[in-house]
Amino acid sequence: MKALSKFFIKAVILLFIGLLAAGIYAYTIISLDARKLIEYKPELSTEVIDRNGKIVAYVFKDQHRLYAKYDEMPKKLVYSLVAIEDSGFFEHKGVSPEAILRAIFKDIQAGSFVEGGSTLTQQLIKNTYLSNEKKITRKIKEAILALKIEKALTKEQILEVYLNEIFFGNGYYGVRTAANGYFHKNLEQLTLKESAMLAGIPNAPSFLNPIKYYDRATKRANLVLMRLKNLGWINEQQYNNAIKERPIVYKESLTQNLAPYAVDAIIKEYEPTMEDLRTGGYKIYTTLDVKLQSAAKEAALKAYSNAKVYSSNNSLNVAVVSMESATGNILAMVGGVDYVKSPFNRAVSAFRQPGSSFKPFVYQVALDSGYNPASPLDDSARSFEIIQGRGRPTIWNPKNYDGKNKGYMTLRQALIESRNLPIINLVDSMGLLNITDKLDVLQIENMPRVMSIALGSLSTTPLKMAQLYSIFPNGGEMLTPRLVDKIVSRDGEVILQTDVKEAGEFTIPKQAYLMTSMLQDVVRRGTGTAANVDEIELAGKTGTTNNNVDAWFCGYSPEISTVIWVGRDDNKPMNHSITGGKTVASAFSVYYKKLISTYPKTKRHFDMPEGVETGTIGGANEYYTDISPFPIDQNLLDNNATDANATDMNITDSANEDNDGNEGHKPPSIDEIFNNAVPDEQGGGM
Repeated sequence: MKALSKFFIKAVILLFIGLLAAGIYAYTIISLDARKLIEYKPELSTEVIDRNGKIVAYVFKDQHRLYAKYDEMPKKLVYSLVAIEDSGFFEHKGVSPEAILRAIFKDIQAGSFVEGGSTLTQQLIKNTYLSNEKKITRKIKEAILALKIEKALTKEQILEVYLNEIFFGNGYYGVRTAANGYFHKNLEQLTLKESAMLAGIPNAPSFLNPIKYYDRATKRANLVLMRLKNLGWINEQQYNNAIKERPIVYKESLTQNLAPYAVDAIIKEYEPTMEDLRTGGYKIYTTLDVKLQSAAKEAALKAYSNAKVYSSNNSLNVAVVSMESATGNILAMVGGVDYVKSPFNRAVSAFRQPGSSFKPFVYQVALDSGYNPASPLDDSARSFEIIQGRGRPTIWNPKNYDGKNKGYMTLRQALIESRNLPIINLVDSMGLLNITDKLDVLQIENMPRVMSIALGSLSTTPLKMAQLYSIFPNGGEMLTPRLVDKIVSRDGEVILQTDVKEAGEFTIPKQAYLMTSMLQDVVRRGTGTAANVDEIELAGKTGTTNNNVDAWFCGYSPEISTVIWVGRDDNKPMNHSITGGKTVASAFSVYYKKLISTYPKTKRHFDMPEGVETGTIGGANEYYTDISPFPIDQNLLDNNATDANATDMNITDSANEDNDGNEGHKPPSIDEIFNNAVPDEQGGGM
């Protein structure tokens, strides 16, 4: 008997300890769950914003949620929710005994759980932490949590949490997100009918999705309106007006990314140091302009469609970068023709040969070394002994695109016609290292020190070319490109601020203007005439590499520099008719026509800086400076008795093939550079 008594006592003690532990555990869990709502700080989408305050994209991880404070929520929206879900919300303490008794009665009648009797507070708890199973244990825990939350928060705070946490269908979490997505409106712009429609959706978000089931959502909204009228919260006139309204619901969400390649570039740069970039509710203020981004897309499609006429190859692609020259601010970035099919960003990651679009930088070195746009250059063919990889000597026989030579011609005309031999002979006469040492300021990755650099036989990206071309309108100063102006936390604190950053001085204003005047002539009467826009002064240069592997147009207006590239992702030749002049220049024109129609007050004329003079030489007007005076050997231009084809020889070329496709293009080796170092344009005016 004693043994049985001891066993019973031990059992009671163990049971008590077990119940106590279970109670402590349950209380702890309930307290933790309550704290999550009491100290509510949900994952929020990060907003990417353009320079004019327009949304470019929302970046998020699992749930797209934009936060709204209670004071930002219109009363008609709050009352609509309370009316349909919990009309006694402002009176009860989190649990409604009357609603529970009514629900129990209905459950008994039905013989199963059919009604929950939940308050808004309980609904919030159920949707946030608990299952939808109608079990007594779940209801008890739900009630305890509701009482704790109601004790800790005001009614307004509970509604704020509810309307930010709840799911509204279509991937929208929170009422601000839903208003933004379904109606393309801010909360304060909502009508009574739109508010009623939103208030009705959380009851069955998928079933009442107004995009898929507009009539269902409207019927539910009308029920909300009837409830508001019966409660006396709206009058008859308000009810009748709202019932008649048919809100416009947008199928295309404002969550669409307007600049996916640029947004990817931002994420790639900042996410390594900001682990909560996608969940922290940041505001990323960019340098982008959504209107110019649209213009850049249009230009990209123009270049792509031009190329598609001659090539149906699936690897054909395009890139566009537009930059504000005086700041380095990237205004638009298109990294490919279709982001969904290929998110690889060709604008920043595709290393390609720029061809003759690089010639202006070699010529600028010559100008800064005493040459003038009127200086005579030798357009005669010559053979050069060069040293390739592993020290192998070989003979290089460069040629012009037309296989002909014109004897002596001015530097200006050589650039206008994009002839190859004059610039190669110029590099030879000046000394290759004298040229490349000056080009080092441009900070081109792995820039080769070879003669064919005169023809752009190097490897770089469209973004880098846009940076380089901004040098000329910026008076010779190179700036670091930037996409982000500042990043602001969800609490309004500026956590990152970028500034305009100088990257090096390549030349000075008066010398840069000489180049601008020549590149204007390229557009007016040279290989880039298709880029011309009558209403604005433009300067630029075409580029087409060997076997038509790459086609470029790089240029600028007085304020904005833009680069467009077309090529194949597999780095193989395109059709011979696809050139910088024929295919890409017209797309450049499309962009600037859109730019001036969008911003009519944009600067349209280049300013001539101090130190540039105008004079006449050889019967023609020309610019000069104290650094680039008129030449004294102009007689060479009238005595071009050179045998045009005496030493001209064809060369065998092989394209630099990279089969990595969309994984990027590696810079070519020295051997590959020389194999590709050949003419630019395929005919005059291209």
